[in-house]
Amino acid sequence: MNKNILIISAAVILLAGVYSSLEMFVPAQTVKNTEIEIPEGATFRQAVDILADARLIRDKKIFTAWGRAAGVDRKIRAGYYSIWDNMSPFDILETLSKGQIIEYEIRVVEGDSLPEIGDAFAKAGIATRDDFMRLAYDPDFLAAYNIDAPSIEGYIFPDTYRIPKGVPLEDAVGLMIDRMQEKFSGELTARAAQIGMSENEVLTLASIIEKEAVIDSERPLISAVYHNRLRKKMPLQADPTAVYGVKGPGERITLSDLHRKTAYNTYFIKGLPPGPIASPGMKSIRAALYPADVPYLYFVSRDDRVHQFSTTLAEHQNAVKLYRERRQEMRNSEKEDVAAHGPS
Repeated sequence: MNKNILIISAAVILLAGVYSSLEMFVPAQTVKNTEIEIPEGATFRQAVDILADARLIRDKKIFTAWGRAAGVDRKIRAGYYSIWDNMSPFDILETLSKGQIIEYEIRVVEGDSLPEIGDAFAKAGIATRDDFMRLAYDPDFLAAYNIDAPSIEGYIFPDTYRIPKGVPLEDAVGLMIDRMQEKFSGELTARAAQIGMSENEVLTLASIIEKEAVIDSERPLISAVYHNRLRKKMPLQADPTAVYGVKGPGERITLSDLHRKTAYNTYFIKGLPPGPIASPGMKSIRAALYPADVPYLYFVSRDDRVHQFSTTLAEHQNAVKLYRERRQEMRNSEKEDVAAHGPS
């Protein structure tokens, strides 16, 4: 009798194991790729109900038991999950345990301005460029992050961000602003106070350095030029400020651009512009806070990467003359090359 009971018990356990395995390792149904949303604050039991309603699992009790055994019931990440065709309940449980929600990647590089970041949001499908730009200038949004500037320009830290699907635009942008405020803190805020600059002034100067510098070693030198000019109450005459909000990235700055009166053109306004003109990276921020100890007041391009720095106007004018001569020689050389390789 006892032997029969043991055999029956073993058979029951075996069948239960087989059934459990079939329930967990065999897809509930053949479905096309689909998405499910686990709302913020949802419990594991509620998540199981969502999966069952979507007919992605058959037996809620077995799925719940496996989930508890794996510890998934203790913490489940809210968000949208992508369920592929023929995923078994076990595959789905593993996806939940890893918190593999759908995320969009947005990459902000040093020197990006608001329109470029807005395009990145639009490309990712998070928000339209217009919605992003409206938020960027929204006074209430600026106040919420204590931004004393016309917009969030320059307050988004250059980085690669993974934005979960469904996150409101305000929260996604707020994450990027928080990153800048995390980076610009501690020693850097102390240094800003030491040299008498506000956060907005530091980021504004850093953004100009970001647009001017190509090689890292020149960032503190360019910063020194602007610090010296500010100290002497000379106009900064930074070319990138003349085209801010007027021309897109990569467009050539012309002489007429420098004569255009705008709120940002430092050929006309005194001191720094009202806010940054791009997102500065940490190297430019540090350069703005720690300028080189040099007397330079001028610089002009020597080629596409480096600059010639000068202390006096006469030195600068001579450097400009040499630059123009080199540029003319390059143009003449290009014309000769075109003639040599043109249609025969």
